[in-house]
Amino acid sequence: MSGPPPIFVLAPPRSFTSLINAMLGQHPECFGLPELMLFNVEYLGELWEEVTDEVGADSNRRHGLLRTVAELYAGEQTSASIELANHWAVRRKDRAASEIYREIRDRVAPLRIVEKSPAYTIEIRRMERMYETFPDARFIHLVRHPIPQCNSVMNLNHGVFALFVNSIEYGEEEARIEPQIAWHDLNINILRFLDQVPKEQHMRLRGELLMERPREHLAEICRWLGIRDDAEAVDQMMHPERSPFACFGPVDALFGNDPNFLRRATFEPHTPKVPPLDDPVPWREDGRGLFPEVIELARAFGYR
Repeated sequence: MSGPPPIFVLAPPRSFTSLINAMLGQHPECFGLPELMLFNVEYLGELWEEVTDEVGADSNRRHGLLRTVAELYAGEQTSASIELANHWAVRRKDRAASEIYREIRDRVAPLRIVEKSPAYTIEIRRMERMYETFPDARFIHLVRHPIPQCNSVMNLNHGVFALFVNSIEYGEEEARIEPQIAWHDLNINILRFLDQVPKEQHMRLRGELLMERPREHLAEICRWLGIRDDAEAVDQMMHPERSPFACFGPVDALFGNDPNFLRRATFEPHTPKVPPLDDPVPWREDGRGLFPEVIELARAFGYR
């Protein structure tokens, strides 16, 4: 039996992705996964190869997959079940990543997979693999205001993600990490990919709106997906901390999600601060603000 079509959340990192993915995954008809990273590669074994030019180049990029396999096949996430997951992967190392994803999808059935791996947005080809593997998948383009998103990127490991994706501004005398380049380019990648997908299979969501009025927007997403939108279902979605992946894993597979989310996965509705697009940005000392092309795209997303 084949499982139902997955739901993919597409967004740059630090865009409420871990939280919203877990909320959607708590719907009684869904199952939220950590970051699998499977569409980053053609074959599963490539996730075990040494990579020096990609975000998550060390073993951390495998944590989400290992935790998923441990949970689905052993019913727990312990050092022993992570070892089992490693053996599971070794036996499948020469299989196409798309085939592995279908196996996980079928294992989760009849629930619908919900997944986000921000690294998918680095290359359009990665997202195309998702669509080729699951032509009936649904895609949620999650956006966040560029200033708080970029500031959050810079506060995580000194902006390492922006550095890895070459989000660098080159001046006459110096080069600096400039995260708004990544915010712009990764969102453009998503838009270009979604141009290939029928309109009824994708939607855009401003994360700040869901943070402020979660029940309203979660119910709206459910109606679009064709799944239950009653109060009981939405109540379950208000508890992302109940996900088996909403905490740190065992020592040999700690992550798979944003560390801040893993430290505290509970959710309370709130109104995020949304600064004017023409404000100076906090990660620069020269008083400059957002680039014109960033402001233009943010306005197209509904920010002012």
